[in-house]
Amino acid sequence: MKIIAINLGCFGSTGTIMSQIAHLSRECGIDYYCVYPDSSLNKNRFESDFITQKKRWWLIETKISHLLGLNDLLSFLPTKRVIRFLKKEKPDIVHLHNIHNCFLNYPLLFSFLSKKDIHVVWTLHDCWSFTGRCPYFSITKCEQWKSNCSKCIYNKRYYPKSFIRTEKLQLKLKKHYFSLLNHMTIVTPSKWLSDLVKQSFLCKYPTRVIYNGIDFSVFKPQQSDCKRKYKINNNRFVLLGVAFDWGYRKGLDVFVKLSKVLDDKFYQIVIVGTNSTIDKSLPSNIVSIHQTESKIELAQLYSTADLFINPTREDNLPTVNIESLACGTPVLSFRTGGSPEIIDKTCGSIVDCDDFESLKNEIIRICKTKPYSKDNCLKRAKVFDMNVRFQDYICLYEELNKKQ
Repeated sequence: MKIIAINLGCFGSTGTIMSQIAHLSRECGIDYYCVYPDSSLNKNRFESDFITQKKRWWLIETKISHLLGLNDLLSFLPTKRVIRFLKKEKPDIVHLHNIHNCFLNYPLLFSFLSKKDIHVVWTLHDCWSFTGRCPYFSITKCEQWKSNCSKCIYNKRYYPKSFIRTEKLQLKLKKHYFSLLNHMTIVTPSKWLSDLVKQSFLCKYPTRVIYNGIDFSVFKPQQSDCKRKYKINNNRFVLLGVAFDWGYRKGLDVFVKLSKVLDDKFYQIVIVGTNSTIDKSLPSNIVSIHQTESKIELAQLYSTADLFINPTREDNLPTVNIESLACGTPVLSFRTGGSPEIIDKTCGSIVDCDDFESLKNEIIRICKTKPYSKDNCLKRAKVFDMNVRFQDYICLYEELNKKQ
């Protein structure tokens, strides 16, 4: 069996997921190729990976697309290169991940996949596939994606940027081209996203929930000197937040607000994934870590924390929650997206989005009473072992291949 996976890179959460599925598939004897554009962030390249275009041209096309509002409607040459590669390799299944960010022309790609009647698996990592542009709409509470996205309220400077309003056209094109395929299975990493897909024009396709998995050889309880390294008082409860695109959507303002109401004698807030610009908006009593030296150090920080806090306002299935549990640390999160599907009553707590008073009270309760043991956190995390979860993809591939 031969499979070709397509994503915007082999970096970040979606790239890591693609690479991990590819690795497991190759171990099972599947001929597996990954396709993505060039980037300095691509650290996990495999020798058989196919590069759609060089970084310089990708950046140029991205800027032009943003200016004209033609995101994912240009990139003719890179898409034709991908199509030539598909014709040459003749895959049994094409596995799509994130195909937005101006590196593919989706009308061209889907027209080809339809013409060749190739079986497609599409893992949705956000809501872009069935909206006019936005990857999420929880904050705006917009439901125009159910009709025609005629009066978009999504900020044109937000990802994916578009300085000309083309959302209505984009949704019309998506409805046409994404509905061409006869054999497509949609996979979502959360029941929350699956429910949204069933309300969209993609409802005609079978949908499966396959939770994301993480690497337990890395994310596990670790011995750590993080308190000494970052000069954290041993008598304080460590409240940890981790994100790689901090802002309102990820709840940076919530940590700032917490720093003003929690007693410094007892609590220390630590956030990871910041930068010098973000540092300017942070009070002095928050420990800001721009990046960790490795995933091992990140696991050490999870292990050091008394409580992991994730006040995200828009998310699918935040892997940071799972990583924290895998290191034995309980999680407190907003009731957002698929986040409640990770946390049960044995390993953490969920509060309504933007219910700051309940969030603060839960922090105090959890730190004071310690109701969630390390063993229970580890037990819950095992549900999301990548070797178990990504085996579900192997089973799906085999099932679809038998139908051909």
